[in-house]
Amino acid sequence: MTAAGLAFVGGAIAGPLGATAHAAPANPAPAMTTVAHVTSDKGHGDTDKGDKGKGHTPSAKELKADYQAQPNFYWCGPASTRIALSADGHNLSQDEVAKKLGTTVEGTPSAEDTTRVLNDVVGGNVYKTTAIPDATAKPEQMDKLQADVKRAIDDNRAVVANIIGTGTDTDGVSHSYEGGHYLAVIGYRDDGRAVKISDPANPNDSSYWMSTIDMANWIATRGYSA
Repeated sequence: MTAAGLAFVGGAIAGPLGATAHAAPANPAPAMTTVAHVTSDKGHGDTDKGDKGKGHTPSAKELKADYQAQPNFYWCGPASTRIALSADGHNLSQDEVAKKLGTTVEGTPSAEDTTRVLNDVVGGNVYKTTAIPDATAKPEQMDKLQADVKRAIDDNRAVVANIIGTGTDTDGVSHSYEGGHYLAVIGYRDDGRAVKISDPANPNDSSYWMSTIDMANWIATRGYSA
């Protein structure tokens, strides 16, 4: 997906529909982290430990990443990108990453920028930007996200996702970012059907699992770097 195909929306990207929170497409509001509203319906989610896979590829894998919470409401992009880079052994500060991304008080422009910075630091062109432009992810986009996450994690590379709205994790806890947000994906289980999220917004709720289907719908209208 080229930059021309991703509409600029403050701290994130939107698809052709220009879907943003609380704004008309012609004049979208900046997308950036607001307070995460966390609720629980006491769901019976899986535990954080996936079964060990057999054969040539594992059915579950988690990367060791250095977690740091974002220091303000608009550095979710730098914080998530820094977490992802730390999983590959690159120890940059959030300030360094923010400068590379071009992050301002209006947020980080798009997933194209997280992809650009990840490739710049890691070297080569291993990260690609994938957009999910519609309001709901299609089955083939869910399948692609599952394959992309599994391939990246197996290559010891964390994924950075640009999300908006509310996503519910495997324990039934809802995480709401109506203005948009960036997250790092640092693991998978059940052959990629669930992903482990490292969320820089709240150090007291920094890590949780989510089904890949729900994750794809959380990304919908935005995109991810994998």
